[in-house]
Amino acid sequence: MSTAILDDRETASDPLVEFRDVGMTYDDGTVALENVNITVRRGELVTVVGPSGCGKSTLLRIAAGLESHTEGACDTRTDRVGFVFQDATLLPWRTVKKNVELLAELNGQTSAERAAAAQGAIDLVGLTGFEASMPRQLSGGMKMRASLARSLTLDPDLFLFDEPFGALDEITRQRLNDELLRLFVRRGFGGLFITHSVHEAVYLSTRVVVMSGRPGQIVDVVDVPFDMPRDPEIRFSAEFGELVGRVSHALKGAHA
Repeated sequence: MSTAILDDRETASDPLVEFRDVGMTYDDGTVALENVNITVRRGELVTVVGPSGCGKSTLLRIAAGLESHTEGACDTRTDRVGFVFQDATLLPWRTVKKNVELLAELNGQTSAERAAAAQGAIDLVGLTGFEASMPRQLSGGMKMRASLARSLTLDPDLFLFDEPFGALDEITRQRLNDELLRLFVRRGFGGLFITHSVHEAVYLSTRVVVMSGRPGQIVDVVDVPFDMPRDPEIRFSAEFGELVGRVSHALKGAHA
């Protein structure tokens, strides 16, 4: 087993994170992952779908260095990693702007630097005018925008998304999908995105990875050929439906 953080070495075509034959067995003997191989480069948004409990979130924690795998190797070739969780995890006693400043503050940026970075991120995610609002005053979608803005302040090379839109209504979810793709095109980061929604996976991705039930193994990889920026109307095309069908069929086999 090996894990490495390699700074200032990647080029646009080099992997930002690479899983090679990664396996994960917990202390109680539960095998969560087996022989997982995934590579994410700058300008790729790779989505992972699979049954609950198949180790999808474990992959993100391994990539972020929050958990250690027991087999294989995972190399994360940047220390600029943004992590967006299922819950917005905003501090209820801080305003939107102060919440967005938090990671920059913990990273040692000056007050002026983090204020400028936070305002830029707030503008990018469409929360301009809500800087002084408290989390309790925000909708679910606005809270997730604030969470995304908080990670943007560190200008990450690699974004890790753990089902960030799963609890939102469908209209808000689609709107935030569009906003995320706009940021992806503008910033050119690499992304690893976990979701249970096949439609969301196909719409967001440059590539969809389908995993089996526990122990999580890759059962299919589907390239998504649609250009970026992505036209929201693509969701209603025959080509989109065909890809959704292929991923759904692979996912159904993964449950069998």
